[in-house]
Amino acid sequence: MKYTYQYKALPTTDQKLEINLWLRICQYWYNRQLGERFDWWERNRTSVNCCPLVCHLPELRDRPNYYSQKKLLPGLKKGGVTVEWSGEDLDFSRVRC
Repeated sequence: MKYTYQYKALPTTDQKLEINLWLRICQYWYNRQLGERFDWWERNRTSVNCCPLVCHLPELRDRPNYYSQKKLLPGLKKGGVTVEWSGEDLDFSRVRC
């Protein structure tokens, strides 16, 4: 027989603010990295049904993937990041792994 325990978290106001900050930082980082992947795909795709025999191919950037983007995170934890559209400063060092 398996038992399941449920616990209700009752964070204080300071803890709620800290959790919301962590969520904002994680959401920003996820959306930024996802945007880089979509941007790479948009710049490097070609249509399948019509490809000329002779064409100029732009120089391809390295394809961003999980591991290449994961290597950037320790550098961001040393310094802060400013969100471009809102001007908010995000401190990645406050988020614990």
